[in-house]
Amino acid sequence: MNLKALFFCAFFMNCYAQKPAQNKNIYNPPNVIIILTDDMGFKDVGFNGSEDILTPNIDNLAKQGIVFTSGYVSHPYCSPSRAGIMTGRYQQRFGHEHNVPFDPEDSTMGTPLTEIFLSQKMKAAGYNTYAIGKWHLGNHPSLLPHNRGFDKWFGFSGGNMNYWGFPQKENRMHIQRNDTKIRPDELTYLTDDFTNEAISNIKNNGNSPFFMFLSYNAPHSPDHATIEHLNKTAHIEFGKRSVYGAMIAGIDKGIGQLVDLLTDMHIRDNTMIVFLSDNGGRLDAANNGPYRGHKGMLFEGGIRVPFVISWPAKLPKGKIYDDPIISLDLFATCIASAGIEVSETDKLDGINLIPLLNEDNTQKRERTLYWRVANGEEYAIRKGNFKLIKSAYKNKTMLFDLEQDHQEIHDISAENPEVVDEMITLYQSWNAGLAIPRWTDPHMDNVKKEEANTRNYRRKSLSKKEQPQYE
Repeated sequence: MNLKALFFCAFFMNCYAQKPAQNKNIYNPPNVIIILTDDMGFKDVGFNGSEDILTPNIDNLAKQGIVFTSGYVSHPYCSPSRAGIMTGRYQQRFGHEHNVPFDPEDSTMGTPLTEIFLSQKMKAAGYNTYAIGKWHLGNHPSLLPHNRGFDKWFGFSGGNMNYWGFPQKENRMHIQRNDTKIRPDELTYLTDDFTNEAISNIKNNGNSPFFMFLSYNAPHSPDHATIEHLNKTAHIEFGKRSVYGAMIAGIDKGIGQLVDLLTDMHIRDNTMIVFLSDNGGRLDAANNGPYRGHKGMLFEGGIRVPFVISWPAKLPKGKIYDDPIISLDLFATCIASAGIEVSETDKLDGINLIPLLNEDNTQKRERTLYWRVANGEEYAIRKGNFKLIKSAYKNKTMLFDLEQDHQEIHDISAENPEVVDEMITLYQSWNAGLAIPRWTDPHMDNVKKEEANTRNYRRKSLSKKEQPQYE
């Protein structure tokens, strides 16, 4: 080869080698972690005002991100809410309106296979995908996480689970790693086990971006905690809340460990972490203040949850966002962060939040959000500051102005019949596009029994002359 040919060869090789470095538009997709807690009250984290349950690591996550003061989930209890998160669609569109019955032989008992999961989208975008913890979207093998877009799964398929890894009933759930059952003697305490699994997956992830669904079953019952975590809530004298708080302390410790690991690996800034609860706090131990109601109800306490997104490389830190958002938005937000364009063919009900969260974006977005329970036995709509609720156990439809009355004390439906009519029309239009529930469960009956017991207790404390006539 002559000297001239060598020169041109070297020139072109040098240009080719430098091309990636010169392309400043190369997108570096973030890692994405969704941390979901179970039955956690709105005011059971420090960033929402908790004074007895201390959550320093969760609060630090909030300081490094955006706190949503009006962050909602799409259903007031577990399984349907999770179906909404995984699909980005109102779960009533595909009949997933109740908790899934445990039936590992029936492939129809769970989110239909025709629905595309967030994990499938992220995997197609080149992500390694991990599911850890509670699933509750179906127990048949075809419905489990490792068959729905997750490379690895470590957790249990159904709902209520012993924290020491023992199935609550015979022939029921076990902790699994994909298809392999894990013996209880291989476990310690589930909250810590789930954290350790998350840490292990991150350490061994390699160079690809990862998507992780870290679904703690805490602080859902049964009330189990370790001495280590109980020591952090020894100052709480109400025993049930002390144990409940200890279960949250276990989550908080795990989140601190995860953030420390990401920081040590120099990938924290480009990791988007989402933190939220699957529904409002449980009736017996949680604090949903300042809101009315609890898990299972469509008052704010049942559907407004602790909600944070933190992505230091792309989103502002220490920001408070007051406009309503909903957990359905996570699907569109996550795939957009991964560089996937959201299209109409995805048929999502949620939206990509990233443009709205930009520091320079001051545009307000009014949205209409919907909830339906038990095929319309109860429903709610929020549009702007107005919220309409049809309550089965109170046997009436109520209207509230959340800007003036966030505790939902004053029913203003009689003074605003035109607003009520508009909201009911909106609901009817939305409801027309929904499916009937694919199965039923007794959860609504349980909620009604709880409320009936509460009302009976109140009545017993009053004289006959003081009996409320409106209930």
